[in-house]
Amino acid sequence: MTSTAKSLSSFRFVSKRYFLLPGLLLGGGILVFAFLWSIGKGAAEIDRQVVYDALVHHDDTNFSHLIIQLVRLPRVLSGMIVGASLAVAGALMQGLTRNPLADPGLLGITSGATFAVVMSLYLLDDPSLSNYALFAFIGSATAGAIVYGLGSMGRGGSTPLKLTLAGVIVSAFISSFTAAILVTDQQTLDQIRFWMAGSLAGREMPLFRQTAPYMLFGLGMALVLARQITTISLGEDVARGLGQNTVWVKGLAAVAITLLAGGAVALAGPIGFVGLIVPHLARMLVGADYRWIIPYSALMGALLVIVADVYARILIKPQEIPVGVMLALIGTPFFIYLARWRVK
Repeated sequence: MTSTAKSLSSFRFVSKRYFLLPGLLLGGGILVFAFLWSIGKGAAEIDRQVVYDALVHHDDTNFSHLIIQLVRLPRVLSGMIVGASLAVAGALMQGLTRNPLADPGLLGITSGATFAVVMSLYLLDDPSLSNYALFAFIGSATAGAIVYGLGSMGRGGSTPLKLTLAGVIVSAFISSFTAAILVTDQQTLDQIRFWMAGSLAGREMPLFRQTAPYMLFGLGMALVLARQITTISLGEDVARGLGQNTVWVKGLAAVAITLLAGGAVALAGPIGFVGLIVPHLARMLVGADYRWIIPYSALMGALLVIVADVYARILIKPQEIPVGVMLALIGTPFFIYLARWRVK
């Protein structure tokens, strides 16, 4: 490469970096606007001024204020943190496995968390959403460990193809047991079927407060590990050559993924495609540096889920569509695009 070409490449890189922080701030502003907009949308429309008054000058005697504080606000906050968590979990998984199709659903983590929650309800007969969190974490961690163990067997260790195949097999295996429980126990099915579709309906502030710390801690871990994930995404040989302890990085990243995906499933049920779609969109904007991919993914994931949830509420109101169904309608064409044109 000539000195002129090197200078031009360096200029483009530096110029692009100058736009990344303003872009992040712009994304934050758009998210705040979407947050306020989504609170006013639903079966009953609420004026923007009323939304502002309910958030800033809450009045317990005002029915609209009560609706916002007790129903709409917890729902929107839940959607934001679930979207951010699933998107960042997907970004971490794609970076660690170098697999563009990796996400918490495809690699079995969501299926494991769902099975654990269904089992807890079947055995303990306790339909409280607040009791789902622990079982979701255990299920997601167990399923993720099994998938990674199977995908690492044989010559060459873990590869994108082996991990994908292991994830599909484990997900199908676990899902069959989940379906068997639901088919044979009508009471469990009645209690959990709306949650199984992935929904933000009925999420209350106590449940948000219980699960949010786990996801926030996972997001913090992801940001701390961002530089190491960038190195690993270039290949383990490169990472080891640069003196990185890949075993520790993968272990810590696995903990972060478990906290993020397990917390999201515990709060909103098995919502798919967010962890698949959003990291690719973030990568298109910011390049291959996970120090930027992770915060952009968090913002875009939060925005995607709360906007999808608004349309899930208003398309057939007063009834509503589970947000997991809305995201599947968006995510399926994107998945086909990735599988057809981006995966080699």
